[in-house]
Amino acid sequence: MKAIILAAGVGSRLGSSHPSVKCLLEFGGSTLLENHLKNLNAEGISEIHLCLGHMSHEIRRFIQSIRAPNVAFHFNPLFRLGSLVSLWTTRAVLTGGSEIILMDADVLYHPAILKRLIKSPFSNCFLIDKNFIEGDEPVKICLKKRQIVEFRKKLPKGTSYDEIGESVGFFKFSTDLCRKLETIISELLSDGQHHLPHEEALRELISIERYNIGVEDITNLPWIEIDYPEDVTRAKTEILPRILAE
Repeated sequence: MKAIILAAGVGSRLGSSHPSVKCLLEFGGSTLLENHLKNLNAEGISEIHLCLGHMSHEIRRFIQSIRAPNVAFHFNPLFRLGSLVSLWTTRAVLTGGSEIILMDADVLYHPAILKRLIKSPFSNCFLIDKNFIEGDEPVKICLKKRQIVEFRKKLPKGTSYDEIGESVGFFKFSTDLCRKLETIISELLSDGQHHLPHEEALRELISIERYNIGVEDITNLPWIEIDYPEDVTRAKTEILPRILAE
């Protein structure tokens, strides 16, 4: 099993009061990126692929400074476009014949969340948190009879479901679905959809493989995606203390 971490974005919504490389934000003395590496290594995943773009030299320098082994870099020169292009940059990993853990870099989380994903009996798995704040920002997972029926920020009118929650931004894929995902990304980019977030490719995959993708409920485990200054504040005052206490 290998891991892909998407860390190419600009992070402009954080504003000038915070570092513009989100994965290098520190919480409790460790950066988000350090936490990812530590948690992945603790679960036996030592081959980690970082997709870089904005200020990639800063992240490379940081990785060198902590002497993290077995970290490979993939550079997305079109990092100002959608994260779909970033995932495409790692296509050799997707088609390399290994199970993949796909992760957003800008998440602070309890290690049990990653453990639950990796140890899940589902070979293809999404994570859902049913305690979430409604709005257009969260990527929502809609379930009907425990099957995923929708996956996106803005739900189409009339979407029918019996359970709903927020996606954590971490996923597990079998080798077969990795290859199918690579094909979907290729088709979207060939159609000129470079502006799309990578979640749209996952949504296409769900439409094809709905019954082959499981969901693990991590509700009540602490985590937060860092997008805005208020997320940094909440991470420090609410999420980190909960992580350290459990």
